[in-house]
Amino acid sequence: MTILLYILIGLVLLIAILAMIAPKNYDVSRSTSISRPIAEVFDYIRSLKKQDEWGPWGKRDPNMTKEFRGTDGEVGAISSWKGNKEVGEGEQEITGIKENEVVETQLRFLKPWKSESDAYIKVNDEGNGSTKVTWGFSGKNKFPVSIMMLFMNMDKSVGKDFEQGLSDLKSILEK
Repeated sequence: MTILLYILIGLVLLIAILAMIAPKNYDVSRSTSISRPIAEVFDYIRSLKKQDEWGPWGKRDPNMTKEFRGTDGEVGAISSWKGNKEVGEGEQEITGIKENEVVETQLRFLKPWKSESDAYIKVNDEGNGSTKVTWGFSGKNKFPVSIMMLFMNMDKSVGKDFEQGLSDLKSILEK
């Protein structure tokens, strides 16, 4: 019985230590340059429906169901989805727009696990008709997910998706 108690205390201490050292926040972003004027790029990226054309997740589940509410491209517009295990279930809501600067959204994931993230797509005029696009998101790792983040690199896993999406966006807009 004493050995079992020591094991239990050891496990509780291990979990407490891991929870203290685990990353509490994440911030992932990627950028690309697109040879199009800033107003043209911004008008395209503000649309949740058009994000389906270049976002990488739709390709992972062509049978994903989508629903749109509100006026696309305006604050309050919501895109929701239900997909396979790889894309899960959730919704994205436009929470802020600064014309020709940034589209801010909130991502609310319901499956495979509940979480919320703040996402953004920023544009910067690079001159000569070229626009820098930065796509990213950030959030907080709550316990016990924070412990899992000790063994998972959010930047590597989601960063690849952002790179693919931005590459597809570039291809579409530079046609």
